[in-house]
Amino acid sequence: MGRDAERWRTFQGTRTVAVAARTVTSTVRLLETLPAVVRGDSRVTVVFAYDSTSAFSAGVLDLLKDAGCRILPWTQLADVSPDLLISASENIDVPPGDWPVLVLPHGIGFQKMVPDSRAEGVRLSGLVPDTLLDSGRAWLAVSHPDQEKQLITARPETAGRTVLIGDPVLDELRASASHARVYREALGLARGQRLVVLSSTWGPTSLLGRDPGLPARLLAALPYDGYRLAAVIHPNVWAGHGAWQIRTLLADAMDAGLLLMPPVNTWRAALVAADCVIGDHGSVTLYGAALGKPILLGAFGSDAVPGTAMARLGRAAPRLDPRADVRRQIETALDTHTPDRFADIVAGAFSRPGHALARLRTTVYGLLGLTEPGGTPPPVLSLPRPDLPVAEVTSWLVRTSVEFTDGRAVVTAHRCPSAVSDGESSDEAPGEFIHLAADDHERDARVSESSSVLLRRQAAPTSVAALRWIREVLDRYPGSYLAGTAVAGAGYLVGIRDGRVVEVSITGPALDAGLPASLVYACLRGRIPLDATVTLRADGVHETDAVLRLRTRG
Repeated sequence: MGRDAERWRTFQGTRTVAVAARTVTSTVRLLETLPAVVRGDSRVTVVFAYDSTSAFSAGVLDLLKDAGCRILPWTQLADVSPDLLISASENIDVPPGDWPVLVLPHGIGFQKMVPDSRAEGVRLSGLVPDTLLDSGRAWLAVSHPDQEKQLITARPETAGRTVLIGDPVLDELRASASHARVYREALGLARGQRLVVLSSTWGPTSLLGRDPGLPARLLAALPYDGYRLAAVIHPNVWAGHGAWQIRTLLADAMDAGLLLMPPVNTWRAALVAADCVIGDHGSVTLYGAALGKPILLGAFGSDAVPGTAMARLGRAAPRLDPRADVRRQIETALDTHTPDRFADIVAGAFSRPGHALARLRTTVYGLLGLTEPGGTPPPVLSLPRPDLPVAEVTSWLVRTSVEFTDGRAVVTAHRCPSAVSDGESSDEAPGEFIHLAADDHERDARVSESSSVLLRRQAAPTSVAALRWIREVLDRYPGSYLAGTAVAGAGYLVGIRDGRVVEVSITGPALDAGLPASLVYACLRGRIPLDATVTLRADGVHETDAVLRLRTRG
């Protein structure tokens, strides 16, 4: 980079685009969008100018290096004198020059008031500083004509300085909708499970800012076998507090299976895969509404701008009452929702759906003074398959109940991760049997030693290996009552401390060993014969017939 750069270049571009990299949020937006805009065009050289002045700049350099970007210090931007500066962060100090500045939103439009780093008080998110606006170099991308009117009301100088682009992120989300099953599988959802996405923007009025304990309480309330919970947390929270602080704060929820989405990229696949969104006044909530998802508001800050689509969503979407039965509220939202419920609100935030990348490319090439590459408009690609976040649950408090229907025993198992079950009563109702179960990855010895049921996470390769493991683990934990494991291709074996072994065969999809083991526990407590056919219900999703056969003794 610099005045002498042409001597060292391999690709002899005729135009240089500088990309402002100031926060993770804004940098990710451009890393996701620009490749399709300048794809295959050697006339355009792209460099990334790193601005470290933001309170949320942590992680930007790592992001750029991981993406293989050419990085330019912000102080050298004037020396490069690019033909165009593109930024998804409006709060930038642009050096003098005559090159234009295209400012894209890093969320949905101008929906929120944020603290002003240049003065006391707050400012409209997305609106550039007065100095840049007064220079006549700024062009503000909008996703809907109403945003142009909003900006003119806020600053009359924006008149004639807006460009209607649409929203490339929404286009990508909608193009990915048909791949929801692939994303659900990648996130570890079993057939019939529901995915609840909890989304929090940043700041004290955000969902997690007001109620950081909500993820753990949701996991305690929702049946483990019927639901998964994913958390999408604004990158500013990651940058402002750090991953260590977030994971420490959410440790109980993560031990209970919380899918903590990385701050880059993966959240989009989770949102497409979601059955329900619990959010706040952040953009992800409105994206969820645009995808037709049921919405519950766990918080909604006064910093949402009145009259915007986000503010209207805040009035229309039901609120989650954390003091009431959250499972019932979620199930009611799922059962009563229609995909077009928020269609009118969404229509006020997004215009020209499906064409944002094409319009953005036309704008960029117009500002560069270049003809657009020939051929078709840039494609709107579906999202890649996400990596599975770590969400290992190793122990459960299990409530089993036994009833009889047409002479057959029906056992219902409700499993709650033990990490979030502290407040649950251990009192057993008539016909109910409660126990603690732990698998062989449990790290807290106190939990393993207190567990009535022990589990092997990986299926045993043979029945001989399964029986050997059962004997060893019951010897290791003398306070445990039984141990269960799946056997590769041969159902399940559950060993009882008195030496008896029960074979369990099921119809339908395979289960983890915890459910057949809890079934045997309930049969023993409920005095159900161990040579019987029993209906097993996992609260929230599964119902299957299970055939029990007493295999051996000794």
